Amino acid sequence: MVRSTEKLDTFTVSDSVGAVSCLLTLPPDPLAVFVLAHGAGAGMRHSFMQRIADELAGNRVAVIRYNFPFAEHKKKRPDPPAIAMDTAKAAIEYADNKFSNLALFAGGKSFGGRMTSQFISHNATVKVNGLVFLGFPLHPHGKPGTDRAAHLSRVNIPMLFLQGTNDALAKIELIKQVCSGLPGAVLKIYPGADHSFKSPAQDIMPLLAGSIAAWMAEITKSK
Repeated sequence: MVRSTEKLDTFTVSDSVGAVSCLLTLPPDPLAVFVLAHGAGAGMRHSFMQRIADELAGNRVAVIRYNFPFAEHKKKRPDPPAIAMDTAKAAIEYADNKFSNLALFAGGKSFGGRMTSQFISHNATVKVNGLVFLGFPLHPHGKPGTDRAAHLSRVNIPMLFLQGTNDALAKIELIKQVCSGLPGAVLKIYPGADHSFKSPAQDIMPLLAGSIAAWMAEITKSK
């Protein structure tokens, strides 16, 4: 694996919200930078976030993980969508300022990916080359539906969906249906994986990182 460095930093969301922490995982010669938001149940230092950042760095993708304000202040309840979207906006601007020479991608795990896409759906001119969803939370547990995906039709950049067949927050047939209706969407399916990408058969993390890096390279090449 390529040796990477890790750096802790902060950026300001707004005057009212204040600053949040971020972690930069940097390979020696990155091909792209990925602004990676965490899920509703854990912050940027969760083991899943650390592992995927390390795996991506091994594929020459720089990663900027950041905390939403609720995680920064160790609160259990996720931030309201307006604050979460403002945080995603500030994180993307931070990345663009730091790595203006690299193709910039954004997204995240579950809640983080959904909040990022909601922000992008209202801001079509933001400098982001594509969105990556590590387990899009299509519906609540036990309540299948597609309402949470309605905003995705307003996203005008490529999207990569990484989904496990045993994801309790996204029935696989429903996520297939959603992606088939989005011209810029690519769906990668991982048999047996749950919402956390745990699988009894194999370690999914290197596969996720490889899929993300290959997709980013293809998007970057076409620009």
